[in-house]
Amino acid sequence: MDAHAATGSAGKWSPPKNASAIVKSVHAMLHPRNIVLVGATDKPGNYAERIWNNLVKYGYEGGLYPVNAKRETIWGVSCYKDFASLPEKPDHVLVLVPARFAVQVIRDAAATGARSATIVTSGFSELQDEESQRLAEELKRAVQETGLAVTGPNCLGNLSAGEKLFTNIDDRIVTMEQGAVGIAGQSGAIVMAIRQALEDRGVGVGYMVTTGNEVGLETPDLMAYFAADPSIRVIVVYLEGVRNTKAFRDACKAARAAGKPVIALKLGASEGGRAAAMAHTGALAGSIETFDAISTREGVIRVRGLDELIETTECFVHADTPKGNRLAAVSLSGGKRGLLIDTFYAAGMNFAPLSVNASEQLAKMLGPGSIVGNPLDAGFAAVVDPSVYMKSIEIMIEDPDTDIVIIDAELPKAPHELRERNLRIVNEMAGKAGKPVIYISAMSIGFTEHTKSLRKSIPNVAVLQGLDRAVGAIKSLIEYASLRKEVPDIVSSSKASARAALERALKNTSGAAALDEVESKKLLKAYGIPISQEAIAQTSAEAVKIARKIGFPVVAKVVSPDILHKSDVGGVVLNLGSAAEVKKAFDDIVKRVKKLKNKPRLEGILIAQQVKADLELVVGASLDAEMGPVVLFGTGGVDIELMKDVALAGAPIDAAEAKQLIARTKAGVKMKGYRGRPALHEASAVKALVGLSNLIADAGNRIASIDVNPFLINSKVGVAVDGLIVLNNEAARKAAKH
Repeated sequence: MDAHAATGSAGKWSPPKNASAIVKSVHAMLHPRNIVLVGATDKPGNYAERIWNNLVKYGYEGGLYPVNAKRETIWGVSCYKDFASLPEKPDHVLVLVPARFAVQVIRDAAATGARSATIVTSGFSELQDEESQRLAEELKRAVQETGLAVTGPNCLGNLSAGEKLFTNIDDRIVTMEQGAVGIAGQSGAIVMAIRQALEDRGVGVGYMVTTGNEVGLETPDLMAYFAADPSIRVIVVYLEGVRNTKAFRDACKAARAAGKPVIALKLGASEGGRAAAMAHTGALAGSIETFDAISTREGVIRVRGLDELIETTECFVHADTPKGNRLAAVSLSGGKRGLLIDTFYAAGMNFAPLSVNASEQLAKMLGPGSIVGNPLDAGFAAVVDPSVYMKSIEIMIEDPDTDIVIIDAELPKAPHELRERNLRIVNEMAGKAGKPVIYISAMSIGFTEHTKSLRKSIPNVAVLQGLDRAVGAIKSLIEYASLRKEVPDIVSSSKASARAALERALKNTSGAAALDEVESKKLLKAYGIPISQEAIAQTSAEAVKIARKIGFPVVAKVVSPDILHKSDVGGVVLNLGSAAEVKKAFDDIVKRVKKLKNKPRLEGILIAQQVKADLELVVGASLDAEMGPVVLFGTGGVDIELMKDVALAGAPIDAAEAKQLIARTKAGVKMKGYRGRPALHEASAVKALVGLSNLIADAGNRIASIDVNPFLINSKVGVAVDGLIVLNNEAARKAAKH
């Protein structure tokens, strides 16, 4: 990474010539030559004055220029009436004027040489009235046409610690150190809270950017910059939504290639893609699950709350990447030892056996009252003699059979000579060990000013608060270490004939919300999804003829584009073993359909082979409003929503990823041959998943969801016996509201 970095005349990093335009523009915003505050006013407590005070207090070294046409001086300095009257060209512009003036400020700033702007002003797309929406569109056009690097509107400013730049309204103390963490996100309040919490833990923040409504720069743009800047080690983002999936994935790839974890706090389920909820797949593939499916593949670590975010960030900032998952721990308490074992076990992690050499050394040194094992309870001997305690830790760290060493202890809140000396000794051990050494306090005890100062003096150890959150952070560290540095993009492997079938099917929809079962299965078959033998009948006599040709038993199912869930209206009859049963089923389904109030169109009755199944699966695909196409696999049948045994992956996928997807479910465990039963035909499920993933990817944004439920599988074959393809159109959206 450093080999590609360029440095300016002052020795600071600057993007190399071949860096992307986004990285260069973000750099200009975070390292400006001067800052111009447009809308400067000294009304007490206003944002302009608070930002000015922060810039002065922290010693920003570039030019600082307030602009207000009605004032000659303000805050004890000269005030300028416009950009033209400034002593130099504007570079970074803070827009603090009312919303109706902001667009012109952006255009004027660009015309006079500015490279970037932060629009603190609110009153745009976050409001729902017509005038605010109009202003938002005008602002968007102005930003696009001028090419300025813009954060906001409706944001709270930024931090660039190396520049002593704090264009933020926060009046809490900031340590202006070029820390290893870069933070970006749409909520100013949350991003500021994250910065403050890390500050309180002694973790330095190099950059903090509040992106607001993201009319210009979006959070993935900041991620790309943090990935490029060698001063940043960990990237933290708060996401309310992902507008540009490609930019997000590209930024994640850049971070991963640079060895920088992305820790994300993401808001939950989205109302986007309502049409997808017409199929089981759409209902199961909620926004947050889809985000996980795609972002996890790209190496993103999603946390579920602010406390977990802080612990995970602390862990990644101070812990080396482990070579494996062999955990070791040192405690002075049998009870704490038990808590460690239980909590890590619940998270799917276990403590590794110690090497013979380490076990022998510990047994020789520790007497009665100690538990020599892993975790180690050093017990009475270590409590009485601190040198024994330190030697125990040293043995665990030096043991070649351990990858991560955990020490059950908290930092002292007040000066404590012995504990502080021991902490510094462990810090030295950790610096030489080449493996993570992590202190865990079983409870969240908080940090005092002394603790913060002490923490900064032991940079080689991670210090975590709260056992449950600490375990989550360590698990994330292990999982991140096991990821490939670069993951190649997978592209659709569909045949030209399949894509031609897709175009024909979508061309002939005639405004329908979905393809009926027959048309859906034709398209599925074209994409290689195994389909049961079947044919459509218009009369009971024709139904009997088809049944005899297929061979009993058979299934009878209604075919109608207006009936999406056939079982709900009595449109499916199973186990038909004779001609008389087929005739009766045909007549009964027709009668039931004709009684329905919405008078659905009846296109016939499908007579299909009844496959003897050892397991009912669901395979499907969905178009997420934020993250794009995903494919789904899991336990199917009528209890699909109740079971919720499903796993998702971004589409398209190949056979290897399909197998990984299957393995993540209970259904996948059963398919391997659960409790002595024969293994099921995995190859057919893999073929179906790859085909479905190609289909949803090839369709672009024209298909909302594809539902194959059930997909019946036994030891010899797997076939789709039902199929529903919901279109992404107005008819589908209207149907979804009913």
